Amino acid sequence: MRAPARARRAPSRSAKASGPRPGPAAAERLQKLIARAGLASRREAEAWISAGRLTINGSAATLGARVGPRDEVRLDGRVVRLGALPGGGRVFLCHRSAGEPLRAPAGAALAPEARPGLIERLPRRAGRRFISVSPMPRVDGGLELLTSDGALALRLQRGAHALLSAFSVRVRGVLAEEQCAAIRGGELDSGARLAVEACTAAGGEAANRWYTLRVRGASGKEVRQLFERHGALVSRVLRTHFGPLTLERSLGRGRCRELSAAELAALEAQPPAGSSSG
Repeated sequence: MRAPARARRAPSRSAKASGPRPGPAAAERLQKLIARAGLASRREAEAWISAGRLTINGSAATLGARVGPRDEVRLDGRVVRLGALPGGGRVFLCHRSAGEPLRAPAGAALAPEARPGLIERLPRRAGRRFISVSPMPRVDGGLELLTSDGALALRLQRGAHALLSAFSVRVRGVLAEEQCAAIRGGELDSGARLAVEACTAAGGEAANRWYTLRVRGASGKEVRQLFERHGALVSRVLRTHFGPLTLERSLGRGRCRELSAAELAALEAQPPAGSSSG
């Protein structure tokens, strides 16, 4: 009579594996997840890893380590929640007043009369920060785009070089037609050229006159430089359009509103920087 076969013993497993578990293809680099969650930039996350501040399942994280949805990540001993943000994070369109800081300067909290910066007045989530996409210089203002999603901010920043934007520029006096023609040429002090589509008078009163500049991929600093290069005395630059987004009159200075899903989709659907002309 044949002896009964012995049952195979399952290999023993430790109660808790250390280090990142071998996860599915969905696992991503730790620094990328931290940036997408809006906790820090990728460079800052890499510095945290090098300093030993981050752990994965109880073991010190290493540069390039991949993390899956079942892994536990801690920063300085505190659990970090890296789950995907709904809709890719929150994105706000803000009407920034001229001279208003994006963030309050260091030590401002000690002064009772200090006003919080634009970012400090946005809805806060635990452990989240907001990042500005192609910010205007503090001396100027207008449309600002802020997001809590680091990866989205990076994509939008790269795409900003192809976006058609509009700026309202306030100058002293009326510009001669020769000045407007030179501004349309788009040449900067460096010799680079902006892809200017239009420069038109937009009214004004007393000594101040407004001009509307439609240009592709320009920053507020470059717009000011362009006008001043051709003899204009600029007192204010306001961004009024950023790709498909418009700074509507109903949004008062210092106020913000969240982008709709349709607006965000339209913004991300803009052509990449390499496809623009000029």
